[in-house]
Amino acid sequence: MNLSNLTPAEGSIKKGKRIGRGQGSGKGGTSTRGHKGAKSRSGYKSKIGFEGGQMPLQRRVPKFGFKNRNRVEYKAVNLDAIQKLADEIKVSEITPEILVANGVANKKDLVKVLGRGELSAKVQVTAHKFSETATKAIEAAGGTIVTL
Repeated sequence: MNLSNLTPAEGSIKKGKRIGRGQGSGKGGTSTRGHKGAKSRSGYKSKIGFEGGQMPLQRRVPKFGFKNRNRVEYKAVNLDAIQKLADEIKVSEITPEILVANGVANKKDLVKVLGRGELSAKVQVTAHKFSETATKAIEAAGGTIVTL
């Protein structure tokens, strides 16, 4: 330790000047707000995105598209993933809980089975939705489908 690395105790020095506490403080009078105008007055508050009367950016930029609030998102699980699970863990029933346990889907996901890949295992597949090709492939392999 030497004089070059001494510092005051934490919290012992106030940061910045107190504004609006008289002329002797050096920050009195207009209190760093300038002269006149809305920004100099107490209670001034501008709207978010206000650009001084110029047309704001969010209104100048063209809008397009549509977001459906009621859209239902499904986690897509293909037949090849179901075949892989059937081979690895040797089960005859595939449910959303098994998919979650093996990291294929998340706990709150709605599951839709899609028809990519081959399915040779005879399994009962439980999910929220099935595509037509997935339904045909599961039934062709001797399995059954259960819709939640």
